[in-house]
Amino acid sequence: MTLLILITVLWAASFSLIGVYLAGQVDGYLVVFIRMILALITVLPLFRWRYLSPKTGQLPQLYKLALIGAVQIGAMYLFLYHAFLYLSVAEVLLFTIFTPLYITLIDELILNRKHLPLLWWLAAAVSVLGAAIIRYQPLSDDFITGFFLIQAANLCFASGQVAYKRLPTGKALAQSQQFAAFFFGASVIAGLGVVLFADMSRQPTTSLQWGILLWLGVVASGLGYLGWNIGTKKVNTGQLASMNNALIPAGILVNVLFWDQSVDLLRLTAGAFVIVLAVWLAGRARKLKPAG
Repeated sequence: MTLLILITVLWAASFSLIGVYLAGQVDGYLVVFIRMILALITVLPLFRWRYLSPKTGQLPQLYKLALIGAVQIGAMYLFLYHAFLYLSVAEVLLFTIFTPLYITLIDELILNRKHLPLLWWLAAAVSVLGAAIIRYQPLSDDFITGFFLIQAANLCFASGQVAYKRLPTGKALAQSQQFAAFFFGASVIAGLGVVLFADMSRQPTTSLQWGILLWLGVVASGLGYLGWNIGTKKVNTGQLASMNNALIPAGILVNVLFWDQSVDLLRLTAGAFVIVLAVWLAGRARKLKPAG
């Protein structure tokens, strides 16, 4: 759980950097592609090239990791950035609150966990409630297309997390030695997004923009997703589902403290308390034996 909390804090700062310095200035698909390439370069020195030999029997595992990366963050970002064409930032944040329910649903229905503890369902629902308290905003008239794009993004991120959690990847060291395959898959999908949708006239031009992209690619993506996915194996499904919404109060708090954005502190505090309660509830349920 400690690792997931640390990554949540790390990602919370990244949201404000994107919103203040990149959004509307640099094409979103280019941002995603650059992030994925930098993340791949970051973890590539850890990769054990012997895994590519058919003699090791690791190739099927690498294919699975590439597919998970392609879905969890590659496809997720394509849907997410398309949604910004139809939704405000507030609406995007609001519609991401369903991710905990998707994680719980996928874990039970698709992976056939027939006895998923009721407390995990309750924790996911409570987490959604906490995020809704914080982020509820009046909706625009034309949001249905954006809503479904965000739900597609949520499903990609949720299914990738569950799939990685269930994949027998070994201990943390072994996971880090294979993780380049994850970002390779994500980079392929992000590259496809650039080819199909990117506005190449909106490239990063300033040293500040490139500095932020380096941070996002190397730290937030490269180290962040590696740490997050390793952390998913150390918690139960209910805790993982609930932690997906912890980013909302953390992101808002960073935005208030460093960028002086106005916020309803009462709603922020109440929603954050409800999300913490959800994580606590999940921890009270029967724990899964960690995969791998």
